[in-house]
Amino acid sequence: MTGNPAVIPSMTRLILIRHGETDWNRSRTIQGQRDIPLNDTGLAQAQAVARHLAAEPIRAVYSSDLARARETARAIAEAHGLSIVDEPGLRERHWGRFQGFRFDEIAHLAPEAHARMLVREPDYAVDGGGESIVMLVDRVREVLGRLARAHAGESIVAIGHGGVLDATWRIATGLALDAPRAFALPNAAINIIEGDGQAWQVREWAVTSHLDGLARYDELSER
Repeated sequence: MTGNPAVIPSMTRLILIRHGETDWNRSRTIQGQRDIPLNDTGLAQAQAVARHLAAEPIRAVYSSDLARARETARAIAEAHGLSIVDEPGLRERHWGRFQGFRFDEIAHLAPEAHARMLVREPDYAVDGGGESIVMLVDRVREVLGRLARAHAGESIVAIGHGGVLDATWRIATGLALDAPRAFALPNAAINIIEGDGQAWQVREWAVTSHLDGLARYDELSER
């Protein structure tokens, strides 16, 4: 990113960032809506993102209200003299009774459920309050539209989670909900979309140059 990119008056420039790394990311544990804090690497990643965005004309910083997202948002908001706006709609997908388990554990404990998760069955929701992919995408679509309408012609930041970023890519590109994910979702990467709330275009995705020199786990899970 360079300079202060112009935004078409009717368009919102939305800079989406997945929260920094947590210990549960490293252990491949499903976090869902469990409130897990950043680890030391994640805190360093948050500072790196803030430095990278220092020249951006950011008008607002929205964040999931989960700790790992708010901790990531804090550094960015402070660098721009802004307050964080809590947005529960940016929370991670709720994984019901599987929150706190690793995928390899689920494969042994609930093989049928594991199989349905692997094929990305759109309407499947884990019991115990879980959300389906359809429910998640509908939630994210509503948030993106609302933010676009509130910030037409402006650049804003939204800090969310892997599932939110996955849903955003599918909304912006039209990729089927059950299609395998062939795009990256690194912690603390820069992802930029522009749109009017009805249609979106991906401008940048999974930019990690600002994280060079920071140790990162080999990202496999978007949760």
